[in-house]
Amino acid sequence: MRIFVTGATGFVGSAIVPDLLNAGHEVIGLVRSDEGARKLAAAGAKAVRGDLNDLVGLRRESGTADAVVHAAFDHDFSKMAENCELDRKAIVALGEALEGSDKPLIVTSGLPLTPGRVANENDVPPPGGLGTPRVSEQTAISLVERGVRAMVIRMPQVHDRTKQGFATYLLAHAREKGISAYVDEGLNRWPAVHRLDAARLYRLAMEKGHAGLRYHAVAEEGVSVRSIAEAIARRLDIPAVSLSAEASADHFGWLDRIAKMDTTASSDLTRQMLGWRPMETTSFLADLESAQGTPAV
Repeated sequence: MRIFVTGATGFVGSAIVPDLLNAGHEVIGLVRSDEGARKLAAAGAKAVRGDLNDLVGLRRESGTADAVVHAAFDHDFSKMAENCELDRKAIVALGEALEGSDKPLIVTSGLPLTPGRVANENDVPPPGGLGTPRVSEQTAISLVERGVRAMVIRMPQVHDRTKQGFATYLLAHAREKGISAYVDEGLNRWPAVHRLDAARLYRLAMEKGHAGLRYHAVAEEGVSVRSIAEAIARRLDIPAVSLSAEASADHFGWLDRIAKMDTTASSDLTRQMLGWRPMETTSFLADLESAQGTPAV
């Protein structure tokens, strides 16, 4: 199959591309730089220059593909609303080119917040989001009635030895402040997956997935933020400190919402439907604690 991948040189995309190539697929990746084009060429994929603002280019490449994987997203939190709108328009453009074809379009999203219980694949977010301007999932699912085999992969904290999701931001903050903090008892939890396991799920969804379904790339249902803070403390050789909810706002600043985030999720249905099984043996905490060098945010 000829597969068009946005975000092809990103943290997750750079794992998706070789997995698709190793399975015998042809990959065309969207890149923004000459360096990105060189990386894709070295991997054995074809590069197309552009970005998510180029809606004409997105339609063109999507229209010539047998499947599309949308893994791009700008995580600049200072302009989150703008980036979410850019993401929505990009998904619409990709879908327009696939309209009536029943070709797969796999869109990346986050996990739903289900306070007090473990989220599953049947949980449906409200049409306008839940305290966030990001509507990747809602936009993708709306394309199904237009003849697009659109599916969603919900991502938790994605990790390897170079980067560990939101924990990377907490680590950089702890390095700056000299303490690794968590809120109250730190019992709030984050689910996680190794990026290579996540990459395999994209391929399985493309090959076996059904229109309108949501899949969870979850290997660990919930890792406590206290254990994350303690792993950071060990890595940096600094104290792990509990802060009150009030004190955390001053300490964390814009990271306060992330430090207090509490969500757990299962992938039982995804495993049943697609036969996906996490294979990487390194846990979220092990990658966080053993990673070398300055964290890349």
